[in-house]
Amino acid sequence: MQVVVFAGQGDARRSIALLWRETGAVPARPAPGPKPALSVDAIVDAGIAVADAEGMAALSMRAVGEHLGRTAMALYTYVPGKNELVDLMHDRALAELPTGYDLAPGWRAALTSWAEDTWAFYLRHPWVLQVSQARPVLGPNEYVALETVLRLLFATELPASAVRRIVGTLFHFVRGAARTVAESRLAAATTGVSDEEWWQARSSVLGEVAPEFPHHFPLLVRLETEGAAPATDDEVPHLEREARTTFDVGLTVLLDGIEAAVDRNR
Repeated sequence: MQVVVFAGQGDARRSIALLWRETGAVPARPAPGPKPALSVDAIVDAGIAVADAEGMAALSMRAVGEHLGRTAMALYTYVPGKNELVDLMHDRALAELPTGYDLAPGWRAALTSWAEDTWAFYLRHPWVLQVSQARPVLGPNEYVALETVLRLLFATELPASAVRRIVGTLFHFVRGAARTVAESRLAAATTGVSDEEWWQARSSVLGEVAPEFPHHFPLLVRLETEGAAPATDDEVPHLEREARTTFDVGLTVLLDGIEAAVDRNR
């Protein structure tokens, strides 16, 4: 992935007012005269389109303007700058996440569906993974996404102190697992070399220059010989398939841990 982007770098009042403009929290003040040709929504949608297609590194006010057939200067009437645009894009993208998970089959099934949906969301919009979670955007859709998973976790009847830690662990896990796949795809697209080609070239060289490797690292060799996933004929790259298997196994382990905590709490 590219350089980490920190949210909330623009003017705090203007950013938050733009984020919450459609919720009723910030009163709307329509300007007199004809309806403008541009809008905040159109600019945010264009920004998402640019980032989805070309990555966060390609995002600029100029690139968004070109996508809309306008100059960069034409955008500043609606969005103060790129920093505020990133906040708006991040929050708008989060609106795609489902919210209505059925708890009738139990909290575990609901959390499994939530994790799978969130994984898929990150892979649709890998640039979202570059927006650091160290400082949240503080937008309405970000809060809706958090409220959604909290509803599922509080169904476990665990105390709030435990839920607070678990929700952070779940987000870190899903983001980290999705980042592995996103970076693998980016590496192949950027270098023109697939993961399989990269590993084959370097593994053969490593075997030549370090023939004693199995002796020095016997557990790594065991892991690769006994624990490797079987080869398949599908078109999914090996590393991506391995990452998905790791995601499924890791999620099961996390949910087992939550279930053990629920049993202790009872």
